[in-house]
Amino acid sequence: MESSPQHDILDLASGASTLSFAPWAGGRLLSWHIDGQPVIFWPERANWAEPARVRGGNPLLFPFLGRHRVDGQIGRWRDAQGVVRDLPMHGFARDLPFAAQVDEDGRGIHMTLVDSEATRTGYPFAFRFEAAYRLADDHTLDVSLTATNTGADPLPWYAGHHFYFVLPHAQRAQTTLELPPTLRRYQQPDGSISAAETGEAEYRFDDPGIVDRFHVFEPTPPTSPVKMIAPGLNRTVTIELDRPGSLPWYAVTTWTEAADSDFYCIEPWLGLPDAIHNGLGLRWLAPGASERADLRIRVGTLA
Repeated sequence: MESSPQHDILDLASGASTLSFAPWAGGRLLSWHIDGQPVIFWPERANWAEPARVRGGNPLLFPFLGRHRVDGQIGRWRDAQGVVRDLPMHGFARDLPFAAQVDEDGRGIHMTLVDSEATRTGYPFAFRFEAAYRLADDHTLDVSLTATNTGADPLPWYAGHHFYFVLPHAQRAQTTLELPPTLRRYQQPDGSISAAETGEAEYRFDDPGIVDRFHVFEPTPPTSPVKMIAPGLNRTVTIELDRPGSLPWYAVTTWTEAADSDFYCIEPWLGLPDAIHNGLGLRWLAPGASERADLRIRVGTLA
């Protein structure tokens, strides 16, 4: 992948797989190719002036994900003392530079964000947030998010991923999503979360009813993986969320931008939008404590 106008892109290659990263742009995984074919979508003409707004890769969502609001204003939250603070949708991690270290064997990368003056105004907590990617083999990617409370006060958080998977829009009708048992919910115009409905075991990607929907795992952790089956690509993408030592993932969100977008997002989340107020997945991290959320993505071919 070509460098951006201002910064280098970091490429990791191992066997059939190539991963591209921009640690300086929110610790972003930009793309994943296997045998030269894209698995994670990245646009040909990315707006490097605002990389956090580019539709592609895997933006990291921290310390909160989705839309939170106070008195109807998106991007605000109220703490336990009643203080209202500004914090952008999906948090600030995707806008900030991460420190990065590549594994000695070149098969993985570890990226770190710590609190600073830029973060404390909207989120007055001391933290270390880490994202690690590692190729277990040519077709398997392990991903880990770790939050550590380096301060003296309990720290609220609910992080997530925003994977943009390649899916040509003309292939949506023949591509299916398999899910473990879930409850389907969405965020209503006033910011509240809808009542839970029993989710389906399988959806087609041309179903408008899965755009911007939260598939809440019931039970948690999920008893089986999330799987995209794409005959047009001769590809399966399996997301394993029940990993040893991991926090329980709360939900997976499905979203795409438009009817002609050549991607579909499958987003494992630790909570739901506005959890800081509604409590749906909100986590509190004790001083000095760490928590980790792991997943594994396997890419296969159809038999």
